Amino acid sequence: MSDAPVILWLRRDLRLSDQPALIAAAGEGPVIPVFVLDEDTPGDRKMGAASLWWLHHSLKSLADTLEEKGSRLILRKGRASDVIAAIANETGAERVHCLRHYEPWWVEAEEELAERVELCRHDGNYLLPPGTITTGSGDPYKIFTPFWNALKEKMPPPEPERRPQKIDAPSSWPDSDTLDDWGLLPTDPDWATQMAEHWTPGEEGAKRRLSSFESEASSYDGQRNLPAVDGTSSLSPHLHFGELSPAAAYNRVKNAGGSVATFLKELGWRDYAQNVIMQFPDYGSESYRDQFDKIEWRDFRSSTARDDFDAWKKGRTGYPIVDAGMRQLWAIGWIHNRVRMIVASFLIKHLLIDWREGERWFWDTLVDADYGSNSTNWQWVAGTGVDSNMFPRIMAPLSQSEKFDAADYIRQWVPELADLPDEAIHDPHDAGCAPSDYPAKRIEHKEARERALAAYQEMKSKS
Repeated sequence: MSDAPVILWLRRDLRLSDQPALIAAAGEGPVIPVFVLDEDTPGDRKMGAASLWWLHHSLKSLADTLEEKGSRLILRKGRASDVIAAIANETGAERVHCLRHYEPWWVEAEEELAERVELCRHDGNYLLPPGTITTGSGDPYKIFTPFWNALKEKMPPPEPERRPQKIDAPSSWPDSDTLDDWGLLPTDPDWATQMAEHWTPGEEGAKRRLSSFESEASSYDGQRNLPAVDGTSSLSPHLHFGELSPAAAYNRVKNAGGSVATFLKELGWRDYAQNVIMQFPDYGSESYRDQFDKIEWRDFRSSTARDDFDAWKKGRTGYPIVDAGMRQLWAIGWIHNRVRMIVASFLIKHLLIDWREGERWFWDTLVDADYGSNSTNWQWVAGTGVDSNMFPRIMAPLSQSEKFDAADYIRQWVPELADLPDEAIHDPHDAGCAPSDYPAKRIEHKEARERALAAYQEMKSKS
């Protein structure tokens, strides 16, 4: 073991267990764990406000755990490739270890850093390294189902590796920022109080969430679409920030029986999304199906379009299931999975607003705002993606609300409707009992459907 330190470059991999980069670094010599708050390299993809809230608490948790191991977390701001190279020069570090990331800006940063230091990249944020699941001709898959079928053949993943028993400290530590000085938390006003009540960011919080889900995993398929029950795993932010490895999640529940296979398939979708952005790095801003560049989205220079978008963001559309979802998003930085599809479809097809506007709003407000998953999901709903729903398949939010028994979910997040009976709460305007403080519908479903289909047909005539 060398006396020269090695650097552990951390990004969305904020854990000690099943962390291949940490394990490799700890086996070589003294380790300097570093997190760089880089708002330059991502360009317009720097973290949104909800993600920054989560990041603060996750870094605090990680720093405390490292201190228990006799180590510490070094915090710096700046362009990551420059900062890591500078720390290597300051400390005499011989190598940098990191987990490989696939967002286009992190691919660029890794390439830049590799030209300046010895960079050892490891895999561990996905079930299998993106790009390794290919067709018989060696090409990456574009469609999810054959991708998942091929991925399943290589499952389960290896059992998670334990965290190192010891992490040697360097003889001297480089300077570090303090987390509070970064100002990642909202203060005036503090809009994150319900987020703090709902979530426990960090590796230990992730473990508790997984343990809680383990007992429910067998009934996943029957419960995941019911917003009032919320049978989802709620693991997405923990997986996004790397507080939990997908291998640990997969292996913990793989033998639960029942419909757990549906949950494992959802983990596969997460891998698939990375597979997509590897092939199409601009997937968050460019429709895969270029014919949709000709669709006449409503012009934001129109005050009515802007007003509709603002009503959608605030949960004031007059459609209770949509409003409940958008208010849940604002309150806890997360939306139930079924409701995510409903609110996304409503924005795109009922309000005829470009899917990219919704994707960016989610980017700023979701605690699990993941570039691959977010862009893949929005393009799936919009019908613009490489593998996507057809645009003419327009979700009916009122019938979806009733079908998936969302009455109590609506009562929780739209309190002005809390006293309505189940038979009226899904569409109080039609039932004639909408309270005076609940907004009228921005547009009727039939009118919205006809407008969306007309825009689609006009686009096709131009293609």
